Amino acid sequence: MSFIKTTEEDSYYNHLEKMSLSELIYNINKEDQTVALAVKKSIPKITALTKQIVKKIVNGGRLFYIGAGTSGRLGILDASECPPTFGVSHNLVIGLIAGGDSAIRKAVEFAEDSKEQGWKDLNEYKISEKDIVVGIAASGTTPYVISALEKCNEHKILTGCITCNKNSTLSKIVKFPIEVIVGPEFVTGSSRMKAGTAQKMVLNIISTSTMIQLGKVKGNKMVDMQLSNDKLVERGTKMVAKELKINKSDAAILLKTHGSVRNAIQNYNKCQ
Repeated sequence: MSFIKTTEEDSYYNHLEKMSLSELIYNINKEDQTVALAVKKSIPKITALTKQIVKKIVNGGRLFYIGAGTSGRLGILDASECPPTFGVSHNLVIGLIAGGDSAIRKAVEFAEDSKEQGWKDLNEYKISEKDIVVGIAASGTTPYVISALEKCNEHKILTGCITCNKNSTLSKIVKFPIEVIVGPEFVTGSSRMKAGTAQKMVLNIISTSTMIQLGKVKGNKMVDMQLSNDKLVERGTKMVAKELKINKSDAAILLKTHGSVRNAIQNYNKCQ
């Protein structure tokens, strides 16, 4: 009888310290190549959760990610990249991590073991039934995340999760679970590796698909991106010039005047 191994079980490899550098790199990459296929198997579940996220945001709600350690940092990373990439408010996608902002850089001991703090952290944002909360935990056993989502369920707040173990406690308590089964890590239990990669891939899919569904992309361009540095201004200028079939100098003036690629294109078209 076969069974699915968890991220915490013994690695498929042993005596890592005896491997050459090239062997280590080759074998880590070999394991990494399995992650995208594991994510592919979860596409129906990813689709189901993303559909709910879009629906909640369209109706005035927000998306919350909540996690601990690597999982929490990945949620914060994804949330923090939505405003500059898609021009949305910083209050639309919010990432929370056990231990607070200081845990983004340094591990906060035992923060993930709290059964009260997750719900307190969510309540700082006056969370309501309009919102949706996605718990991120590689093992699916993190008390900080599980207890917060249990409270969400009690308050009729829609819940989802991203985990890398089958039938975990976290998966069982949420309405829309995503389980990306990556198996044992190259270094036993080091879930920042394959599990972290899988979670990052799923978060990319969720946030990008959501923003496209919300109309934040035109064609294949980030027309609402924030013009926060010279590189992005240059990119935006090229986008305007190409879309409107005008020279770069005129495109740069339009972009500076109207503040975004979308507004520059729309205002130019109105004047024609």
